[in-house]
Amino acid sequence: MHRNPFSDAELAGRVARLREALAGLALDAALISTPENIFYLTGLDHWGYFAPHLLIVPADGELVLVTRAMERVSIQTYVRNARFEGHADTETAADLAVRILRGRFAARARLGLEHWSAGLSLGFGRALGAGLAHVDWHDVTGLVDAMRLVKSPAEQALMRQAARVTDAAMAAAMVAIGAGANEREVAAECQAAMIRAGGDTPGFGPFIRPGARLGEEHATWGDGRYPAGEPVFLELSGCVARYHAPIGRLVHVGGIEADDAAMAETAKAGFDAVLTALRPGRTAGAVYRAWQDVVDAAGLSHYRRHHCGYAVGIGVPPSWTGGNRVTGLRADSDMEIKAGMSFHILSWLMGTGRGDYFVSNPVLLTENGADILTTTDFGPIVT
Repeated sequence: MHRNPFSDAELAGRVARLREALAGLALDAALISTPENIFYLTGLDHWGYFAPHLLIVPADGELVLVTRAMERVSIQTYVRNARFEGHADTETAADLAVRILRGRFAARARLGLEHWSAGLSLGFGRALGAGLAHVDWHDVTGLVDAMRLVKSPAEQALMRQAARVTDAAMAAAMVAIGAGANEREVAAECQAAMIRAGGDTPGFGPFIRPGARLGEEHATWGDGRYPAGEPVFLELSGCVARYHAPIGRLVHVGGIEADDAAMAETAKAGFDAVLTALRPGRTAGAVYRAWQDVVDAAGLSHYRRHHCGYAVGIGVPPSWTGGNRVTGLRADSDMEIKAGMSFHILSWLMGTGRGDYFVSNPVLLTENGADILTTTDFGPIVT
């Protein structure tokens, strides 16, 4: 959150690809409100996204970025490819956007709007519709998100940097965990290591909590101390210039049960199966089936997961998943796997009735195969 990480050429290529898509849809412009997509197209990395932002991308001509007037200095510093238009706090971003769009598209126009966006409230959308009655609206949800799935060489380099931060944070947390360790002290060591390793504030997490609270899906540390005989759940991600490389482990305090140790081997075999299946031209569903086949062969055919991983890269708080939707490697997904895609691959075997374990890592699919970006040991890890 202190620089624009992209070259002018990188940004120009992205805008050009979006405009090609708009031409194919016969749209005069796209109104982009998803923070991750605005960052992707302009490089604006700041905490101002709590307030509405609207990036107007016309089929040709100047891009316009609309948000609060008080963000002028940040946007003029970091955004090189869009004109800034700021509104006072006595009006809304929709008020200003309507004025701009009326001036740009006086006659009937076909405009694209992200209907499913964390950056577009119901009120914002209604105000646009009421103020622009002459517009023929079209939903472009997912248009830029699909572009983001395949990472450029510059993006891949940022993900590799993020992975080094991830490893540093995970190592610090593991060293701090032990019988009687204070939950807050462990979290503090983890976050300090993130910053010292060159990391920025991640989209969310780190999630570090005792096994007794495992089911609290996106909860963090508490006020207690870690007891012997109970695992500690860790899921975290380093972040560099909004790019994330998530990882997950269970750390066993004081020892590990035989059933859990056996399940660790199955989880690792499942992870390896995903790496083998993750090839260009395959579908996400086929990748999931490779994982499920390992689970079934281990006598766990009753066990199913909603996915064995999900696309990852750009993440703006409050998430590292890339927005308010998760693009998962699901059993029913026909998404084509392509070189340059990156995933948080999870081999999660918890609540099987025959032991518990999980392991996850950031994986980048290169022309030479799937590359695990982190180096943290797969475990089992006992402190």
